[in-house]
Amino acid sequence: MSMPLEKGVPLPDLVPTNPHGQKISAKQIEESFRYCLFLARNHYENFPVASLIVPKNLRPYIAAVYAFARIADDFADEKSYEGLRLDLLKAWENELKNIFVVPPTHPVFIALRETISRFKIPISLFYDLLTAFKMDVMVKRYQDFEQILNYCRYSANPVGRIVLYIMGYPAPTFLEYSDYICTALQLANFWQDVAIDLEKDRIYLPLEDMQRFGLYEENITSKHYSAQFKKLLTFEVHRTLELFERGKPLIHKIPGRFGLELRLTWHGGTTILRKILSGHCNVFEHRPRLGLLDVPLLLLKSIRKK
Repeated sequence: MSMPLEKGVPLPDLVPTNPHGQKISAKQIEESFRYCLFLARNHYENFPVASLIVPKNLRPYIAAVYAFARIADDFADEKSYEGLRLDLLKAWENELKNIFVVPPTHPVFIALRETISRFKIPISLFYDLLTAFKMDVMVKRYQDFEQILNYCRYSANPVGRIVLYIMGYPAPTFLEYSDYICTALQLANFWQDVAIDLEKDRIYLPLEDMQRFGLYEENITSKHYSAQFKKLLTFEVHRTLELFERGKPLIHKIPGRFGLELRLTWHGGTTILRKILSGHCNVFEHRPRLGLLDVPLLLLKSIRKK
């Protein structure tokens, strides 16, 4: 199958092809990983796979996972794929389904097969990610918090678990802590991006919670900031902070550079939430984000293992 490529990213000079599903050579595998690294470093929503914190020998495998998810996410979101989204996601899923049946033909799946095999990653985690992308296409509102948590189970938690497998820490307790952190990170992004998600006709604030605080959908779509909205978002932020706390033991159990990256991620997520609170939850007027002035304190806390 010949899959369309993400908008705005030119092909690298060496793109492996395996049009007849033949046995994959070492050169093709090498070039496939190179392709994934190229995609990760050049996509407009870049992913820090080139971070010095990630061991150099593991970056290609992280890039393979990123490339798989990035292209699927583009299918679900990019305007150029309107009307084709579910068909493209189904085709991507079929590639995953056949990844160990016949030699893959697409560079992303050549690299992904090597990654799954080397680190014994459950393939179900990749199916979960595709479920989340399908939900992005089909679901625009969530009735209650449990539905939001279920979405996070597919969209965020698999990422943390996959990374733990690649980094060599797939202990069950670690995976459980990771789920709390990844869910919290996803929720923090939702609360940070309430206004931005409206542009895609998505509301992640649970309708049940909105009603509890006297708000209706039109109050959100009109971007009307009010005392009720402040109370609602304060409520969501505090229970997201609780999830961060439940996952916090993980950031002290992982050693080395990976542990440092986990602590930076944890502190970055909680800092975003505190910025929302300090801004009186008016995310319609100002999107909270991390700035250069936040970096020294985040690094200090992470290095000191706070």
